[in-house]
Amino acid sequence: MTRTGQCFCGSVQYRINGPVFDARSCHCSRCRKAFSAQASSYALIDEGTLEWVSGENLLSFYPPEGDFGKAFCSKCGSTLCGIVEGKVHGITLGCLDDDQDIAIEKHIFVGSKASWEQIPDNVVTHDGFPPEWLHEEEK
Repeated sequence: MTRTGQCFCGSVQYRINGPVFDARSCHCSRCRKAFSAQASSYALIDEGTLEWVSGENLLSFYPPEGDFGKAFCSKCGSTLCGIVEGKVHGITLGCLDDDQDIAIEKHIFVGSKASWEQIPDNVVTHDGFPPEWLHEEEK
């Protein structure tokens, strides 16, 4: 399946030629600040499946160096994707043009959610990282 997305001002556009999977919402204080919201909405993509259609030169990165961070439009500030070791790791769901067939599979770091946020009763939640993401010695 091919999906497209863009920032708020439309200057940066992308196409994903592959699946969008493992959608999650992170409620940690870092994601709340990075996304200016109660949580982030993010999903993984396979390496090499995202292609910048326009505006790649307008991307800024935070932090500018390091193993992981985010890429955002330098004109409007929309966060478009996560970067791990210099490669696109996943995308922010809010910038997709079509979110058909995507559902948040888990809510993580609900143990540090904002006090005013209400998490629905019928969703999968984890106070921190899901156990399957941890190494055996961290469980």
